[in-house]
Amino acid sequence: MKVTGLISLWTLVSLPCGPLANPAEREDVVKHAIKLHRGKGAVITQRKQWVLESCRKLSGLLRQKNVVLNKLKNAIRAVEKDAGLSDEEKLFQVHTFEIFQKELNESENSVFQAIHGLQRALQGDYKDVVNMKESSRQRLEALREAAIKEEMEYVELLAAEKHQVEALKNMQHQNKSLSMLDEILEDVRKAADRLEEEIEEHAFDDNKSVRGVNFEAVLRVEEDEANSKRNASKREVEDDLGLSMLIDSQNNQYILTKPRDSTIPRADHHFIKDIVTIGMLSLPCGWLCTTIGLPTMFGYIICGVLLGPSGLNSIKSIVQVETLGEFGVFFTLFLVGLEFSPERLRKVWKISLQGPCYMTVLMIAFGLLWGHLLQIRPTQSVFISTCLSLSSTPLVSRFLAGSVRGDKEGDIDYSSVLLGMLVMQDVQLGLFIAVMPTLIQAGVSTYSSIFKEILRILILIGQILFSLAAVFLLCLVIKTYLIGPYYRKLHTESKGNKEILILGITAFTFLMLTITELLDVSMELGCFLAGALISSQGHMVTEEIMCCIEPIRDFLAIIFFASIGLHVFPTFVIYELTVLLFLTLSVVIMKFVLAVLVLSLILPKTSQYIKWIVSAGLAQVSEFSFVLGSRARRAGIISREVYLLILSVTTLSLLLAPALWRAAIMKCVPRPERRSST
Repeated sequence: MKVTGLISLWTLVSLPCGPLANPAEREDVVKHAIKLHRGKGAVITQRKQWVLESCRKLSGLLRQKNVVLNKLKNAIRAVEKDAGLSDEEKLFQVHTFEIFQKELNESENSVFQAIHGLQRALQGDYKDVVNMKESSRQRLEALREAAIKEEMEYVELLAAEKHQVEALKNMQHQNKSLSMLDEILEDVRKAADRLEEEIEEHAFDDNKSVRGVNFEAVLRVEEDEANSKRNASKREVEDDLGLSMLIDSQNNQYILTKPRDSTIPRADHHFIKDIVTIGMLSLPCGWLCTTIGLPTMFGYIICGVLLGPSGLNSIKSIVQVETLGEFGVFFTLFLVGLEFSPERLRKVWKISLQGPCYMTVLMIAFGLLWGHLLQIRPTQSVFISTCLSLSSTPLVSRFLAGSVRGDKEGDIDYSSVLLGMLVMQDVQLGLFIAVMPTLIQAGVSTYSSIFKEILRILILIGQILFSLAAVFLLCLVIKTYLIGPYYRKLHTESKGNKEILILGITAFTFLMLTITELLDVSMELGCFLAGALISSQGHMVTEEIMCCIEPIRDFLAIIFFASIGLHVFPTFVIYELTVLLFLTLSVVIMKFVLAVLVLSLILPKTSQYIKWIVSAGLAQVSEFSFVLGSRARRAGIISREVYLLILSVTTLSLLLAPALWRAAIMKCVPRPERRSST
């Protein structure tokens, strides 16, 4: 039965197929092909003739292949026994014969795989989409494996070519005497070959069999150039350097992260162009916002909108731009900590700890209530409420930059309260990121496992609290024994050269960042604590370091706010402007009212007046909701529509924040201090 089916299928493969005029003819051909496979619809003598010719051709090819394989085996044995050949020549010839053997075997396997696939397709129902999808998936897997094998064969041919060149060089060297320069160059060539073999990681071969690794089809895209000669030369260079862009079937774009040959320096020209473009366009956008009385950060966001997917779409390395922008957040929080002395932290630590916790709990309670009324899943309601409860630390830090924040007669400074609460929200952000996997599982869990999920959340909270205690204990040790001698050493070594001072402060900031990350706490908290520890050395130290770090912070902050603009979609906002304005105003008013309520309960009576300013600073949504929203969308916690709503509400709330802040400053801050605060 197998032989008969195979022969008839081979006959069907050999049928000539021309272009079909319309769908009706295509359906007739399909029906005719199925009848032919079942032995109907063809003359018996004609069918026998096709079977005999096709079977004769196939069997002849298979016999010829076996004869060639035997000859190749004999040739390999003869080469290995030939004493007149050098090791390089033997290696080249044996390698070439083995590659040809693999080519013959793979060609035979491809023939029978194609016949098996055709048989599977004919035996199935061509109107069954599920069956067709499964057949397509199996063909895709076979093609991927074939592509990998062909790629490996091509690499082996390149290696064989290299062995051939080496063998020819050795023959030439044996026939003539080498000069001293040629001998030196030959030694250098061998050393370079050894170096390449040592540093090459074989990442492809090491990872292709790892569990969870899939073979994907990608497109390699070259940039178009008007000049064809320039384009051809550039393509040859990029072919060697591996700087082309790869695009997979899901429209994700990839660039080179680590080259095979690490001896050649490379640069990502897409990323360089993106940073240059952002830097040039940020200047007019920032000037425009300064002219109309808005903070310059909104000019940088507008720059990102103009260059992003919703504008000119000229930014190619979006992930790299966002990654560089994260350093703007790190240095912004470092300078915030530099101005936020430990003495102020001790004065407001209870308010900083209680305020954000109460606000988050109230926001989640309101979210669950509205979710119940609107029939939204509890996990989705908790996620949305937590996202909206966070406020933007970089934005408020820009508001407070350069303002006079001295304490008056024992009153609590509003900037200390505000920054302390924002830092605590950053800690909550780290906690929420840790709890997100539990939310994903809770979305599909049954009521019998709810107790386990709650227990898991409590364990996570306990781990975070333990990590916080460890971080603050470490900060106490550093402040008491290490930070003073460390800064004095930096100051001594950096006289006449600020590079050592900048590098030392940056390294200390990154060390604190790494420690808090290892302890599963927010990296932003580590940057803030680094600044606070250095500020304990006195006002003169703070001024010196601020003069060095501020220019770096300003440039990186431009990249950060421009990266926010890459995720702003004006067309969507315009289409749903009424709904978005209503939602944004509702969120801002709710956060303001809740903040006023909470601060009224926890602030001393002598400092009640600052609750309006602090509430105004908290009445917007943090840009980190972009990060949380993207993770939740990938995990299936929220839908695409909810994700776009979160992005739009966040953007509009950030745009409304300066007006609300100025109104609070005008109402509550005395005139001399108001002038410097605004």
